[in-house]
Amino acid sequence: MLDYSQPIDRARNPTVSEAPRQKSEASFNVLELVSLLWRRKIAIASAALIGACLAVTIGKSLTPRYTATAQLYVDPRELQLVDRELTPRAQDVSGMSMVVESQARLITSNSVLLQVIQQAGLDKDPEFGGGDGKTLTSSLLGLIGLHLRAPSAAETREVQLAALDALNKHITIRKTEKSFIVDIEVWSIDPAKAAMLANTLTNAYLSESRNSQALAARRATSELSGRLKELRERLRNAETALATYKAQNNFVGTQDSLISDQQLSSSNQRLSAARAATMDAQARLDQIEANKRTAADAGAIPEALQSPTIANLRAQYADARKKYAEQTAELGPRHPALRQTEKQVEDLKRTINEEIERFALSAKNDLTRARDYEASLNRALEVQKRQSVQLSQAAVRLRELEREADASRDVYQSFLKRSRETEEQETLNTSAARVIGEATVPQRRSFPPAMSLFAMIGFIFGALAAASWFVAAEHLFNGASAPEPSRRDRTPAPEVTKAEGEAAAPPPALALVEKPLIARLQEADVIRTLGAILATGGGVDLTRIGWPTLRPGFPLTTLLNALRDMRAAMARRAGGKTMPVMALVGAGDTTGRSVTALNFALAAARDGSRVLMIDADHQAHTITNKVNRPGKSEPAKLGWLSIGSKAAREIKTLNGISVLPATESDAGKAADAIRKAIAQARSAGGYDLVILDGPAMPLSAAGRKLLDGVDALVAVLPTSLDINDSMEEILTALGGAERKLVGVVLDELTPATQTRQRGKQYA
Repeated sequence: MLDYSQPIDRARNPTVSEAPRQKSEASFNVLELVSLLWRRKIAIASAALIGACLAVTIGKSLTPRYTATAQLYVDPRELQLVDRELTPRAQDVSGMSMVVESQARLITSNSVLLQVIQQAGLDKDPEFGGGDGKTLTSSLLGLIGLHLRAPSAAETREVQLAALDALNKHITIRKTEKSFIVDIEVWSIDPAKAAMLANTLTNAYLSESRNSQALAARRATSELSGRLKELRERLRNAETALATYKAQNNFVGTQDSLISDQQLSSSNQRLSAARAATMDAQARLDQIEANKRTAADAGAIPEALQSPTIANLRAQYADARKKYAEQTAELGPRHPALRQTEKQVEDLKRTINEEIERFALSAKNDLTRARDYEASLNRALEVQKRQSVQLSQAAVRLRELEREADASRDVYQSFLKRSRETEEQETLNTSAARVIGEATVPQRRSFPPAMSLFAMIGFIFGALAAASWFVAAEHLFNGASAPEPSRRDRTPAPEVTKAEGEAAAPPPALALVEKPLIARLQEADVIRTLGAILATGGGVDLTRIGWPTLRPGFPLTTLLNALRDMRAAMARRAGGKTMPVMALVGAGDTTGRSVTALNFALAAARDGSRVLMIDADHQAHTITNKVNRPGKSEPAKLGWLSIGSKAAREIKTLNGISVLPATESDAGKAADAIRKAIAQARSAGGYDLVILDGPAMPLSAAGRKLLDGVDALVAVLPTSLDINDSMEEILTALGGAERKLVGVVLDELTPATQTRQRGKQYA
């Protein structure tokens, strides 16, 4: 927060503190500089011509360079010749860009440049640090039959490295933005050589790219082939172990199931059938025995009904009974024929019973046989179950051996297939890089530039150098030759008598200013409304224009008391003037300052003062734009107060305040019109207080002149900014007018941007 532990006393003695600044400002005179340069125009022009000649001479002495450019299209999406490539392809844009940049860097790799050096013979080219192969000394020695020794491998390697370093400096690789185009620029002192080197470099890069792909495929094939023998041996061992284990544990069967499993399933089925047959035989026997015990008709069993013998006996038995019944009715009981017939009936009945007994014996034999068969099947099934359990335990190891064999087989097949693919890729060129523009012999040099440019640069630098020299010499010579003030000239100022000092000293009220008052404009002090609410046609209600204004019905708030104290301090400063003038200045957004000025006027009007509020901000026109809106409010009358035109006449409001809008956009004209309006208001009377909204920071010359005529100043500091920095900025801008500062208002309201957003939400 602000620290006002001492009264503000920033007044300076213009005769002492301002003198060095005025002297320094006076020392820098544009007219004198122009006059000095005009007097030395011949010398400056001569120096400029000399500089142009020197620049042209230097340009002519430079060795010309010719640059040839070849263009390559490096597509990271290589040709899809096989299903699986050696390296994965880049799918996203960033990956493709990295591939293109890597290929561009490969163009200037040592392997490519060494091929260019060998193909173009640059190790023997003097431009690239090599010799021409046959010097004058070797020619003279050749005439007498002597020959120099051949260079050693180390010397040859050193020459190649020198040529490599020189060639690397002659090459520039440029990648076009957002494309796959790479420009290869090669410069040389010979234009034909430059084009030849550019084309040789592109061909060497393409050849190196193909060779690197073939080398990678060959290396991959060699690695895969080296592993095939080991994988084949591993697969053979796994399959042999699997077959041996099957033979040892009797794992015989088809691919889907073993023979033991098939036998166990078949035995289960036969056992189920045997049990069903046993139960059927038992049921037949039980039925026959039951019929015998109940003395029922023995021929009622299904077997008897189906037997033709029993059917024939039963038919004879029925005939005999019929015959016996007829004879019983005709003959006496002792008649021989009747007794013979009775014996015949008994014989047939006995025969039928004997036949039924045979059926019962047969059923009993069938039941015994079924039980024996079922028992034998049970014994065989138990044996097979024990064998199955043993095989199941052995199958765990069997499945492990099968998995090992399958894994070895899959790996071997994968390596074998991949080896064949990489072997075929050795002869395939999948690179999509190609030359789209061969280098041609350049017709113009790339360095040095045109001699006209050299002449222009030399002319400008020569003129600037001469002008700088004359200006520096003028200041140095004038500073050295200026006479130093004598002691007699410098002593009279401090040697002032005490009486004269007391007479010349300002009054204490002007020498020191009382501490400015501090007021805080908070959200609790104001009420917010939307614009144009409850607007009437008889005038403008300043509390309904959409700005936060003082709450009604709170006359004893801290803010109102602080504003009353500021007006009282202004009245003391005004010295009894009938209509004092106060200006509100601020840093940052002008809307916060205008809102504070409006509330200052409302507080004064609430206390009974007749207030004239003037928009002194000729740039923003914040209050003018708010109050003087077409269709919302018109001037109450054609008043006598105006700024520039009749459209700027005062606006009477419903709050007892008159608002004088701004119309002039020029700072000087607006300040003159405001001073004229204040003078008219003082002469005509009718107002107790004039409040100026502005002028805006930074102050112009017209704004400073306007503040010289006011009686008091109030600084508005938004708390959204650093208030100490804002206060320093305002004090620096006010200069000598800071003595008129009577108060500081800390604007703690919500910034205008957030207020507008909240107003939209309310709307």
